[in-house]
Amino acid sequence: MTDETIDAPVTQSKRNSVFKKLLSKLEPTLWVFASLSIFVGLWEFAWWRGWANPLLLPPPHIFLANLPDQFRFFDPGGTRAGALATGGSIFSVLGVIAWSSFRVTAGLVLGFTLSLAIGIGIRYFRIFGKLMLPLVTMLAPISPVAWLPVAVFIFGIGNPPAIFLVFIAIFFIMTLATLSQIDNVPVHYIQLARIMGCNKRQIYRHVILPAILPELFVTLRMNLFAAWMVVLIAEAVGVGSGLGQVTMMARNTFNASLVFFTMTLIGITGFAFDQALRYVQRKVLWWVGPSSVGGL
Repeated sequence: MTDETIDAPVTQSKRNSVFKKLLSKLEPTLWVFASLSIFVGLWEFAWWRGWANPLLLPPPHIFLANLPDQFRFFDPGGTRAGALATGGSIFSVLGVIAWSSFRVTAGLVLGFTLSLAIGIGIRYFRIFGKLMLPLVTMLAPISPVAWLPVAVFIFGIGNPPAIFLVFIAIFFIMTLATLSQIDNVPVHYIQLARIMGCNKRQIYRHVILPAILPELFVTLRMNLFAAWMVVLIAEAVGVGSGLGQVTMMARNTFNASLVFFTMTLIGITGFAFDQALRYVQRKVLWWVGPSSVGGL
């Protein structure tokens, strides 16, 4: 028996192992394409059978057929919405997406950090908690849309009111979630920390904060899509630009193709945001483990 004969099974085993690893990495992407393919296929089938009116529910092959005509509704500077006489390209679309993404990101960062700080402060400082908790509980049920006139009155037109509404959309929910997670930290964690000589500040920093962050990130991801809904409303009314304004303009002009094209962009961007937040979650919560972090 030659060395080549002995090495052949080993080489084949390595190839199979590499193929399995590659397939495991590609599997989520394949499932995404399969899900989209089924949805698009059913939509196209409904059009082919005449069940979907192409003027009101144009299938993807219609509203994606003439992309340059769609691009001209996106201002290259990303600061307004309206049909351009000439120009418009994929970079115009990316500019508008970037502005909307910036508003969502800024609102999420502000909402998450301040809600975490306020929530911990309510439980850490007794007097502060007694004063702040009733106010947070009272303001939490108010819809973010109801805050839109307040945002416009205070900040005017532009980015600040949209960022403020995203902040409002998650701040109260995340604050109450922080309080709930603090209260649910196992008692024996705290007892063990006290036995080891930790003071109150050390317990909150090294025990409570690491214990509550995983579930808070899950709550943040669940509210990510609500943040996108709010920013689109803010852009349509109080900003004057962004994906929300393009959608509103398309509705006012009865441009169904532009409506569905913009909805496609919103869906893809929201999906990308969720994947990016998953990545940040895995990097920040390094002590949790990939299976627990990526479960939802």
